[in-house]
Amino acid sequence: MYPSDGFRELDRQECLRLMARAPMGRIVHTRHALPAVLPVNFSLDYDGGVLRTAAASELVRAVDGVVVAFEADEVDAAAQSGWSVVVTGQATVVTDRVEHTRLFRGGPRSWAPSPDEVFVRIAPELITGRALVGGRSVYGTRLAF
Repeated sequence: MYPSDGFRELDRQECLRLMARAPMGRIVHTRHALPAVLPVNFSLDYDGGVLRTAAASELVRAVDGVVVAFEADEVDAAAQSGWSVVVTGQATVVTDRVEHTRLFRGGPRSWAPSPDEVFVRIAPELITGRALVGGRSVYGTRLAF
């Protein structure tokens, strides 16, 4: 974020509060040496994101053990306001049986259920966020054209 770009930087607690109410987000990873972005539903758990997917999915193979980014946002185009939060950290498949059971009971539900599902946790190493309220910036309100 740049000091004159018109967005307000969000602190870690505000980022987590906003993410907790988001119904979906996007996981950013590498696929064939290129950036790939997939929309996913998730839940916030221990201030990191958790998603649920098929154990044999290409996503699991692509992200397990590597650093990914996860982004959630909310935008109101008419009001020209919104926020965006990005969590960057290592993604790992949850292998602990007790943890898996806990997440199975209270974690995210898959939008495309599979008979063999796993949970992927993103451990937050960096959490950043920014907000824009009503088209206002350090320069004032929007310009008339």
